[in-house]
Amino acid sequence: MGGAGILLLLLAGVGVGEAWRPPKGKCPLGCSCSKDSALCEGSPDLPESFAPTLLSLSLVRTGVTQLKAGSFLRVPSLHLLLFTSNSFSVIEDDAFAGLSHLQYLFIEDNEIGSISKNALRGLRSLTHLSLANNHLETLPRFLFRGLETLTHVDLRGNPFQCDCRVLWLLQWIPTVNASVGTGACAGPAALAHMQLHHLDPKTFKCRAIELSWFQTVGESALGVEAFSYQGEPHVVLAQPFAGRCLILTWDYSLQRFRQEEELSAPSVVSCKPLVLGPRLFVLAARLWGGSQLWARPGPDLRLAPLQALAPRRLLRPNDAELLWLDGQPCFVVADASKAGSTTLLCRDGPGFYPRQSLHAWHRDTDAEALELDGRPHLLLASASQRPVLFHWFGGRFERRTDIPEAEDVYATRHFQASGDVFLCLTRYIGDSMVMRWDGSMFRPLQQLPSRGAHVFQPLLIARDQLAILGSDFAFSQVFRLEPDRGLLEPLQELGPPALVAPRAFAHITMAGRRFLFAACFKGPTQIYQHHELDLSA
Repeated sequence: MGGAGILLLLLAGVGVGEAWRPPKGKCPLGCSCSKDSALCEGSPDLPESFAPTLLSLSLVRTGVTQLKAGSFLRVPSLHLLLFTSNSFSVIEDDAFAGLSHLQYLFIEDNEIGSISKNALRGLRSLTHLSLANNHLETLPRFLFRGLETLTHVDLRGNPFQCDCRVLWLLQWIPTVNASVGTGACAGPAALAHMQLHHLDPKTFKCRAIELSWFQTVGESALGVEAFSYQGEPHVVLAQPFAGRCLILTWDYSLQRFRQEEELSAPSVVSCKPLVLGPRLFVLAARLWGGSQLWARPGPDLRLAPLQALAPRRLLRPNDAELLWLDGQPCFVVADASKAGSTTLLCRDGPGFYPRQSLHAWHRDTDAEALELDGRPHLLLASASQRPVLFHWFGGRFERRTDIPEAEDVYATRHFQASGDVFLCLTRYIGDSMVMRWDGSMFRPLQQLPSRGAHVFQPLLIARDQLAILGSDFAFSQVFRLEPDRGLLEPLQELGPPALVAPRAFAHITMAGRRFLFAACFKGPTQIYQHHELDLSA
């Protein structure tokens, strides 16, 4: 006789080998009974004639295919319950409701397919639980929630699939004040026959993310920037064909983005916002000259033109960036014309005026402000030479070095991770590149195929360091930095809807939700929502 059977007889007040029979007609059909317990075999359902004071019950080969909610409400006094050699397809939520005195629950040697997550709810006196030798490949998360009295748990003999579904179990075992028999993994192949208690929860990658379409903004755009003004997140789009900088904000009633204001800016390539207390500035960099600075003195006013910006130097702007130098805000505008020059404009009194001309005659396509070794730096990408790195020294930018092995770079963006500084270099023909700063220069780390790319942009969204590689000829690719390897790994394609000639990306957090904006040159701007998926749930 097994340990559970002996325990059954002891709880019934009957020694091993003893027998007691109730008067004829009192024992349920198909059961043999002792004074305070019953052993049933072949009974298809719980007999109605069970006494409400029954202390123990053993059900063997009952033919019951599922345990429904409230199956034992008629025997609330049970202290021990044993199931053996049954074919339950499922144990439903609250199957053991009302058994507040149950201390021993043995569900062994059955063909159970699944257990509902709240199946054990309400067993506040349970000390011994066995789910051994069933056909369970996983257990629902929080199955043991509320079972604080447990001292022994037996899960051995089950073909557990040791994937993300068992992560919660691995994390629960060290926290519970009970001995737990876990058994071995049946799969996947790499973990077959390994004991569950030997698995390291830290090695499981059970968190996933996805970007799903949320909203479309009709007109095409070359640039997109996120900023916060008066405590509210905003987005500004540079829309050259519509001839404007379009400012969007969140509509709490409609739960979507709506237009707040627009600035007239024909042939605009970049709308760069700057917030200084209650004042909002927007630099509108425009092709063929005519770049302007707009200003809003206070939250109740509208943006209005403040000044023309370096009309003789900025002839064909291609990009604009904001940076802080010696405690003052500055803009750098990359100029792509032969006759113009990339220009640093810093605040002086009410406006922004040229402080320095940079990189004349090199037809710059992109500027990136970054900090290296605790000092401001500026990286310029050019159509005529390799990217050049400048550092701030003596109140001006001085050339420091160039980027080796990086020809035909259209744009540059940087990010920081684990104390390192990385560059994403966009190349239209050839492979785009990831580089890492080694203390003296940027060195190649990774190459990614990128035919037809005008943007390779890193973004930190929640805990994920992403990089999006846009393409004019294929789906845009989202990559995620894997900390263990220090490399970007493919995550997903963006779409549908597919992006048509993407040129810039930005993310914004609004009302507890995270959104990605994708500005497209030949199609509408698309907005995606960032979702986190828990694969261990």
